[in-house]
Amino acid sequence: MRSPVTLALALLAAPLAHAGDRPAVPLLPHYAQECASCHIAYPPGALPAASWLHLMQNLPRHFGTDASVDPATLKQLSAWLEANAGTWKRVSEAPPQDRITQAAWFQRKHHEVPSASWKLAAVRSPSNCAACHPRAEQGDFDEHGVRLPR
Repeated sequence: MRSPVTLALALLAAPLAHAGDRPAVPLLPHYAQECASCHIAYPPGALPAASWLHLMQNLPRHFGTDASVDPATLKQLSAWLEANAGTWKRVSEAPPQDRITQAAWFQRKHHEVPSASWKLAAVRSPSNCAACHPRAEQGDFDEHGVRLPR
């Protein structure tokens, strides 16, 4: 039986816990502010450094949107992404178009998801992590916490 103190400490540590084999990297506040204003602030470990570098160099054409930031923010975000890039197990090569959803590891992890599921109104696309991973914003993608929308 766990004491109330042990349980409280476990709950406080949960956002920093490992998501499967992936350590949750605390998000840089500027990164969360800039990137999460349009989509989930994807964990830097999900892509290799070359992909993050390419994405940051092309922010004016970021998947059809101008996501430009000022030079100081660009430098800070780029350095942080590079320092924390590719830290997830099996993340080594750049996926096609630097899309996380096209990465080999992503395809392996989601191969059982029926194609119709990606089209559900609650999901809309494979890039909408929070539709099935309720703790995605905290960097927790553990498959045991997945909740599939209907």
